[in-house]
Amino acid sequence: MNKVYPSAAAALEGIVRDGQLIAVGGFGLCGIPEALIDALRDSGVKDLSVISNNAGVDGFGLGKLLETRQIRKMISSYVGENKEFERQYLAGELELEFTPQGTLAEKLRAGGAGIPAFFTKTGVGTLVAEGKELRQFDGETYVMERALTPEVALVKADVADMSGNLRFNKTARNFNPAAAMAGRICVVEVERIVPTGAIEPDDVHLPGIYVHRIVHNPTPEKRIEKRTIRDRK
Repeated sequence: MNKVYPSAAAALEGIVRDGQLIAVGGFGLCGIPEALIDALRDSGVKDLSVISNNAGVDGFGLGKLLETRQIRKMISSYVGENKEFERQYLAGELELEFTPQGTLAEKLRAGGAGIPAFFTKTGVGTLVAEGKELRQFDGETYVMERALTPEVALVKADVADMSGNLRFNKTARNFNPAAAMAGRICVVEVERIVPTGAIEPDDVHLPGIYVHRIVHNPTPEKRIEKRTIRDRK
């Protein structure tokens, strides 16, 4: 089966629609599927609930979808660096399910593993636990969190083979594997595509069984969120 699509728009055709729950990999601007985010914007779908570490920055990453008002709700662990996010949230125009970062990662991992819920100590005694089931284990209180199973996952990898086996580049591995496993349909944007078997088995970060569609983007912008430099000594 050929998983490679000629463009990001073609890779999203027939699988995105209004009102969906969509997971988007990345951490800040590191390892985000730039071309797929642009294609999602251009598709015109709206009322989206988006699971992502954050919502990018103004004018880049998921910030583009905030500008076009295509996102109705964000499920995130970090919401800084985006003035439009702040404005929409404070104005009541954007819903936010604020989730501790480790809990967000585990919600996706559990969804990909077929685990419907889990218990964690994180958030007990805070707003995070309001309305959720609490249970005692070994004398400690835990809160039950439901797994996340998005209809579509958009992720970014460095290399894919023709079967969809993936290798991520350093910290771009972040939320991408968990998002890919959780999505019922996973679309991956990659910088290089190689023949099946070209990636050594021990170097495969995510098996191709989780990947349904591949799009090639050899020259992503890879914008740096905050550039920090020092004077050369």
